[in-house]
Amino acid sequence: MLPAYARVPIAFEIRSVLDATVQAGGLGGIVLTERALDAPYHVKDYNLLDGGPEGWARQFDLSGWGFFAAYNGKNLVGGAAVAFGADDVDMLERRKDLAVLWDIRVAPEARGRGVGAALFGAAAAWAAARGCRQLKVETQNVNVPACRFYARQGCVLGGIQRFAYPDLPDEVQLLWYRPLP
Repeated sequence: MLPAYARVPIAFEIRSVLDATVQAGGLGGIVLTERALDAPYHVKDYNLLDGGPEGWARQFDLSGWGFFAAYNGKNLVGGAAVAFGADDVDMLERRKDLAVLWDIRVAPEARGRGVGAALFGAAAAWAAARGCRQLKVETQNVNVPACRFYARQGCVLGGIQRFAYPDLPDEVQLLWYRPLP
């Protein structure tokens, strides 16, 4: 399944960013402000990182993960992967009541049609059925459409790591959490 899953595009053009501005040396918090770019400066493709979906099995024990697929007829147009109960996934914080939406993707021609919301809903229901109280999602300040999407799905911003990506000093890690019933 993962080779077909990996063929669903996940690349996006960076058209705006959320600037993270520290207030009062950090004591006043961090303010995120969207800044439109004059021209898209980069296309980011998560498939190129760490081997993409086809490389996950070499890095992680996928036996506790959930995988979801969305089809339009016979055409695969989206997918989601949820990590749960895996000691080898740091994002799970060693919690047994937390699942991580590891990946969600929708083909460009199917975006804006509810496919992502349906996949997110299936992932949240799957995690809740396993006793999870929260679903966690990581994204970056350069993926503004994803941030808006997660907020629409009921996620709240729970963490900002300004220095999470030493090789990408202009990117800020944003951690979103969705409470589960």
